[in-house]
Amino acid sequence: MSLFSADGFLFLLRWGHFLAGIMWIGLLWYFNFVQGAFFAETDAATKNNATSKLVPRALWWFRWGAMFTFLTGIIMITGFYHQTGGAYLESPAFSLILLGATMGILMFLNVWLVIWPKQQIVIASTNAVLGGGQANPAAAAAGRRAFLASRTNTLFSIPMLFFMGASRHLGLGPLGAGGMILLLAIIFLVEANALVGTAGPTKQPIEKPPALITSGFVLTAILYLLYEGLAG
Repeated sequence: MSLFSADGFLFLLRWGHFLAGIMWIGLLWYFNFVQGAFFAETDAATKNNATSKLVPRALWWFRWGAMFTFLTGIIMITGFYHQTGGAYLESPAFSLILLGATMGILMFLNVWLVIWPKQQIVIASTNAVLGGGQANPAAAAAGRRAFLASRTNTLFSIPMLFFMGASRHLGLGPLGAGGMILLLAIIFLVEANALVGTAGPTKQPIEKPPALITSGFVLTAILYLLYEGLAG
């Protein structure tokens, strides 16, 4: 049977990668384009109840979707490497995958090291209020940091999916070390906003969904045009 072969194993990994990725990115977009707008318009009691009962359930599927997307992706890249005897690392496909995977890994780390820990503070504070206690003064800043990381992940999701798809469907040449360093530097500069961006109210373009989507396509265009100009 075809599935019980090396190619079949890689296909199953890709299938699992797609399924977990759909769960992860679907919930990411739900948080940023649906839940956030609802929370901004609803009353405090409804928001608190949703934060206590709905958000933890959604975050469970969200973070484990991210985990399985990450794990299947890493195993796939390792499998492609062994399948080609290392030649995969010199291919155009790997250059494109590396850019997409870098954004994906940063998104994964944002989920587990920023969004989830900060949301735990917000959820615990909300539960305390619902139980008749006092809100945690650190909850507002924690929520703001989780918000910036989530917005950054949504921004990354657009070029990440572009470069993942381009690895098999767009005939681009390999990118040299200098070009790769430049593009990765841009990606890490964007990521810096999730980690050290101001925790107070700002007017960042990524704060409003229409500008967030536009920013995602602009970042995609910048990375793609630089890749085209620098590719060998």
